[in-house]
Amino acid sequence: MEFADLPPEAFEPIKAQILCCECATPIEPNPTNMCVGCVRTRVDITEGIPKSAVLYFCRNCERYLHPPGEWIKATLESRELLALCMRKLKGLNRVKLIDAGFLWTEPHSKRIKVKLTVQGEVMADAILQQVFIVEYTINNQMCDDCHRTEAKDYWNASVQVRQKAINKKTFYYLEQLILKHRAHENTVAIKPIHEGLDFFYSTESGARKMTDFINSVLPCKYQHSKKLISHDIHSNVYNYKFTFSIEIVPVSKDSIVCLPRKLTQKCGGLNPISLVYKVTSSIHLIDVSSGQVAEISSNLYWQLPFNSVCNPKQLKEYVVIDIEPIKEKDKKKFPGQGHISHKFAIADVWVVRAEDLGLDQNTIHTRTHLGGILKPGDSALGYALRENNINDDNFEKLDENQVPDVILIKKFYGHDKAARRRARMWKLKHIAENVDMNSENNEYNEFLDDLEEDPELRSNVNIFRDKSKQIPVDTDCIDPTMPQITLEEMLDDLVIEDEEMAEFIE
Repeated sequence: MEFADLPPEAFEPIKAQILCCECATPIEPNPTNMCVGCVRTRVDITEGIPKSAVLYFCRNCERYLHPPGEWIKATLESRELLALCMRKLKGLNRVKLIDAGFLWTEPHSKRIKVKLTVQGEVMADAILQQVFIVEYTINNQMCDDCHRTEAKDYWNASVQVRQKAINKKTFYYLEQLILKHRAHENTVAIKPIHEGLDFFYSTESGARKMTDFINSVLPCKYQHSKKLISHDIHSNVYNYKFTFSIEIVPVSKDSIVCLPRKLTQKCGGLNPISLVYKVTSSIHLIDVSSGQVAEISSNLYWQLPFNSVCNPKQLKEYVVIDIEPIKEKDKKKFPGQGHISHKFAIADVWVVRAEDLGLDQNTIHTRTHLGGILKPGDSALGYALRENNINDDNFEKLDENQVPDVILIKKFYGHDKAARRRARMWKLKHIAENVDMNSENNEYNEFLDDLEEDPELRSNVNIFRDKSKQIPVDTDCIDPTMPQITLEEMLDDLVIEDEEMAEFIE
């Protein structure tokens, strides 16, 4: 056979082989002159690395202990948990870590297995790679924060939020703002009371952070106090309990207020009897007869305070007989000198009480800011100021011509409140479970009605899809004129939680 007829493999160099000095197996030459099996019998590069360890887990807050004293969040088979497992192994720095991963274990077994691949240098610069498994046992241990929470009445700082008013819409709105911005995450406990909520914290900084948040979203004032609990005279260490008492302004959306005379002058001659149409970091007022608006800051309110002269229980239903919008040129004749809002349509309206409809009764003339949404035949809710017994110092100083007969607040969308609640396919979350937010709470249901009717109000609220209610197939039973929240505006009520972890910690 000639060389040209030989296959290409015949020209490749033949690798020399030697016999293993231990078992005489043919191997390629290496610094140890031994096969891999014989090297492993003589040398273990994982010697000094523990094959078992213990992880401490708090079942209350679902955190793992990170030595020396930090507790971290880590779900099963996550990067954070794998990094924690690696830090628990002593002697791992003497070898080179090539790969690490979890092996499946029964979630209820309280065992975590990690498969490691490491490389190490052995006899005469030889590199040996080895795979081994480390088993971690999970022991339950309550962290310091949960241990303090379990102790009765343990707290270092508290925030007392109060609103001394009949209309609680501002308080319900504050609850949703706290949930949206997660301002209550660091609380030790939350306790609802008759006029508000109490938030308890383990540190003063957490309570001060909550106080600053409430001051930034609502007009309010607060007082700060501290009480000495103990004092170490040797180390000069003081132990205090801090209390922040917050008082929210006692007015809410759709409240009728009577302003002091000095305040009306500062607001550009605003009508003393005004409507609160919005409450944010300031109180937004509107004169329903002229459309003049004003904003009352928190500092200005507490300098010249005022109260609501009517409460929602005094609302009456009126039927619109006729309505006539006021032209822009006629608005310039109004006595006020402040800013005129173009968001609302001022109109002259003639109404009659719903219970007097069809009887020989005189119609009532008034002015309203709802000229853009009311038409003849519609129903509206309003206050009859002349018929109510109002006990207010500022109101008693007014002339009779300054007091209108009726002030309309909002459009009324029907008497069947139960049907409207059944058609409501959404829900809100709450801070505490034992807060009175059920279907029998009329004030809370009025707040839900406001969310449906006011898109600007619900833009700051997280609205969730209520999975307990089915979307009705027959929509004929729902009034098409009734405002509703669309599915696009709703959030899915998801719980970010590993199901296997939930079963594991039970």
